[in-house]
Amino acid sequence: MWRLGVFFAMLALATLPAPVVRGGAPAGVNATDLSMVDADFAFQGEYAGGVKTPGGQEMRLGAQVIALGAGKFNAVIYAGGLPGDGWTRNDKSAALEGEKHGEAVVLKGDGVSGEIHAEKLTLQHADHPGRAVLETVQRKSPTLGAKPPEGAMVIFDGSGTQMFVEGRINEARLLWAGATTRPLPDSYKLHLEFLSPYMPDARGQGRANSGVYLHDCYEVQVLDSFGLAGKDNECGGIYTVKAPDVNACLPPLAWQTYDFEFTAPKFDTAGKKTLPARLTARHNGILIHDNIPLSHTPGRKGEGPGPRGIHLQAHGNKVQYRNIWLVETK
Repeated sequence: MWRLGVFFAMLALATLPAPVVRGGAPAGVNATDLSMVDADFAFQGEYAGGVKTPGGQEMRLGAQVIALGAGKFNAVIYAGGLPGDGWTRNDKSAALEGEKHGEAVVLKGDGVSGEIHAEKLTLQHADHPGRAVLETVQRKSPTLGAKPPEGAMVIFDGSGTQMFVEGRINEARLLWAGATTRPLPDSYKLHLEFLSPYMPDARGQGRANSGVYLHDCYEVQVLDSFGLAGKDNECGGIYTVKAPDVNACLPPLAWQTYDFEFTAPKFDTAGKKTLPARLTARHNGILIHDNIPLSHTPGRKGEGPGPRGIHLQAHGNKVQYRNIWLVETK
């Protein structure tokens, strides 16, 4: 009989090790599309399935497998399902390490082993004969490809950079990170989509780093934080201010969405702030910030009255953007 409580009790509850890469881009794979990936890419990603509890009930499990380069992997197992789809921060999670052997990846933890083969992850506890089998899944944001409604301001649709004071488009008609829009309405609903490159050899802040500066002041982090803890300096975090309520980050080379409801700060005639900026944010359709007050984040302008633009930060990594539009609000 599979004993889920024993399974998690025997694993070290921990976030994945992520040493910070300082300086320039690391050596190794730096893929901006599927034609550039290595053989490890096929194993990384999300897995989901169920297991019978001692009482005969079905319990969901989720797993995120992270490629670390040179055939090395980490995996995080979640009780209840994947983050944003059953698992919460109050539920247990556990980390395993593994490496590639032929056409499979072998994973090991304290008392638990696993194998990824033919798009399935099988988990086995050393003291129990039962097995949990999880199959690969590819989640997509429910707002992916959302079309701008009538009256929306289209900022980028691949046709050009007319709405930017600086911005570069690549051959795929996508926008590179390192772009700043012209001044925009103060308060708005904003939709944008981004793609993190696949950088298995990179770690921490060196792995697909960018950011969305709302009002050219408040940074919502963009980072390949797939499988990490979900801190304020990781994807969805408001840099130095607040961690996302859920780490909704998808694997690299999966298009992801941000949907923001942003209200600009208010200032009196003397320039004193009378009301803070506020933000409601959804990452891949999952609520990660609920009408929270914002304070200044480092890297761009200080707080002040608008109109101001949006800055898509360049941080030495090849993050791409598309389908950016907003609807002005009051």
